[in-house]
Amino acid sequence: MFVFVCAGCGARLTTPLSQVALPAHAHQKYGNGIQLPVLMEPGTFAVDPEPWGPPWRRWEEIDPDEAAARGLYAPVYAVSDGAPGAVVIAPGDTRGTLLIPEKGGGYCCGLDGADGPNMACEACGLPVATRIDDCSLWQAVWLAPNAVRRRPVDDTNAAPLSWAELMAERKGTLPFEPITTWGSLRGLDHWWSWSPQWEAAAGRALAHLLAASEGRPVTVPDGIIAEVFQRALDALLPAGPSARRAVLAGPEQPAPDTDADILLVPVHPQTGETWTPADQASSAYPVPLPFGVWLWLAFPEPYLPVPASGGMPDGVLRDDPPAPHPHHLFRADPGAFHHTLVRLPAVRSPWLREILENLTQHMRACLF
Repeated sequence: MFVFVCAGCGARLTTPLSQVALPAHAHQKYGNGIQLPVLMEPGTFAVDPEPWGPPWRRWEEIDPDEAAARGLYAPVYAVSDGAPGAVVIAPGDTRGTLLIPEKGGGYCCGLDGADGPNMACEACGLPVATRIDDCSLWQAVWLAPNAVRRRPVDDTNAAPLSWAELMAERKGTLPFEPITTWGSLRGLDHWWSWSPQWEAAAGRALAHLLAASEGRPVTVPDGIIAEVFQRALDALLPAGPSARRAVLAGPEQPAPDTDADILLVPVHPQTGETWTPADQASSAYPVPLPFGVWLWLAFPEPYLPVPASGGMPDGVLRDDPPAPHPHHLFRADPGAFHHTLVRLPAVRSPWLREILENLTQHMRACLF
């Protein structure tokens, strides 16, 4: 467990926190006027290894060699010159901080952090963090890496859960959920849709699937996996023989076939480690999926203990009546897709660059 303290005066700024992997949807912007919940679970923090936040430089100002050294292989609108290593926590886990009124960028429905750090240490006034809670953004506090220090609060260092322990917990991410707005003239403030977390996860995974395709068709298993990926793969890749085959792989799954070209595998929610098959010699391309999303893809039917008389037992995931299914086809998150694809060296291929350059048209076609 750790706490974060002010680099200027040493004052404590957070409750005790445990480190987890950075969520795939950490920088997602979803819809317009949407109320997104808190990004991080209480008592956790994650570190973004990439630079984040202002100051920004336009792509035209970046030397190609510098861009490649920073892991960018295709144009982006702007590149952050902020310090890497920003720490994200739940807003309720902050302590000893005050908002800086003149740094209140956003204010459509909240703060968007565009003006830089908007929270200061209450003890010494040093700007230490950025609160984000504007519409269509995940609510979070980002601690500035050059303004805070990490301090252990005890000598214990709890080991991360094993894959077997994670499987026993069965904490999946539901594929659809009610999306809440800030209000409507029709009196409705929510509707059922695909989960924003699923859309972000699919955007990242789709970029990897295209890179792994080598410009050939890709097939995925039937069911919800096909519902999430196959339509976009068929539209973005050429038709023809010699399709590359993607299969689901991971804990409690059969060993993948030796002729599988691509493996859809889980990412450990605490360590960020990507699951690897026991056969380390496998040449299949691993496509990362957040553990909660992967778990639902691998085991789509919720575990329903029986008999279930009286109150609902712990662990029962059942609605009465069942939750409505979204009224539109699945669409991957374009921001997560773009963020991932420009960081894959394969995007230098002309056919992948063309997909990236036509992303707006693909969004209009409702692929994203």
